Amino acid sequence: MAVNVEELKRYYRRMWLIRRFEEESARAYAQGKIGGFLHLYIGQEAIAVGGAAALTPDDHVITTYRDHGHALALGMSAKAAMAELYGKETGCSKGFGGSMHMFDAEHHFLGGHGIVGGHLALAAGVAFKFKYTGEPHVCLGYLGEGATNIGGFHEALSLASIWKLPAVFIVENNEYSMGTPLERTLPVRDITLKASGYGMYSDRFEANDVFEVRDRLKKACDHARTKGPALIEILTYRFRGHSMSDPGKYRTPEEVELRKKKDPVRVARQLLVDKKVPAAELDAVDQSVEDEVRDAVQFAEDSPPPSMELLYKLNYAPSPEGLFADAARSRTVHGNIVGGE
Repeated sequence: MAVNVEELKRYYRRMWLIRRFEEESARAYAQGKIGGFLHLYIGQEAIAVGGAAALTPDDHVITTYRDHGHALALGMSAKAAMAELYGKETGCSKGFGGSMHMFDAEHHFLGGHGIVGGHLALAAGVAFKFKYTGEPHVCLGYLGEGATNIGGFHEALSLASIWKLPAVFIVENNEYSMGTPLERTLPVRDITLKASGYGMYSDRFEANDVFEVRDRLKKACDHARTKGPALIEILTYRFRGHSMSDPGKYRTPEEVELRKKKDPVRVARQLLVDKKVPAAELDAVDQSVEDEVRDAVQFAEDSPPPSMELLYKLNYAPSPEGLFADAARSRTVHGNIVGGE
């Protein structure tokens, strides 16, 4: 495959940004600066970056709770993403979404979702809107291999196929459903066999080469725009546990080290070295990422938490009397109920 070095440098930088962002997120979580759940994308970066590169500007993406990588790949700033993890008002969801619910309307990122498989109906719904209005766009719905056993997965694929919707369902098969290996959760290794039950286009490949991810997903998107949905399985590997609460002890160190030889970030950097990109230039790219992530962490730490005014604005529709009159009335009513007056 012919390699465009300038494209590869851009893809490498974005993958390295995701990697370093996730590593610093893990550090902040361990320090107690990030609360709730935190599911890292380390090892799967080529899928998010290659997938984003396959899209047109008006295509949409919806994904699971492992969403930081997709948000950054689509163009969300590291500052907005990190501030959201910190629960700050400057975050992409104003600090109310946290790790699992990042949204970015500007870049057509319709969020991370915490219910396994539940977001796939939303992906089908977005694709239905595109077809209904005659817009030539697609919606990518990312999921893990464990979600292919969920009823919502089959419902979404069934409707998408019946109505020939421009949807591409992408299984990021990282081999473990939480801590359970694939062979204990799926009766067949090839998930794309499920596509035959819905008469859908399918493809299956490894995510070691960001260019291959981009080109094969672009082919699936082109098919979906005019002929109907697709089910794509991309074989990948996450180098950390399911979440920060999972030490990943069900895998041997030897297994992890073996898989790191196919680390997509390492593969991309080595390819740049093979293409004679000067070491100083690569070091400059790495440093620019370090600076961006450091600035994002500092921005998150310096940003204010969501205000009470914002909380009321996002939860109550103001009356003509004004926003705070409604808020005060709500407090009074609840106070009377509690006090028995």
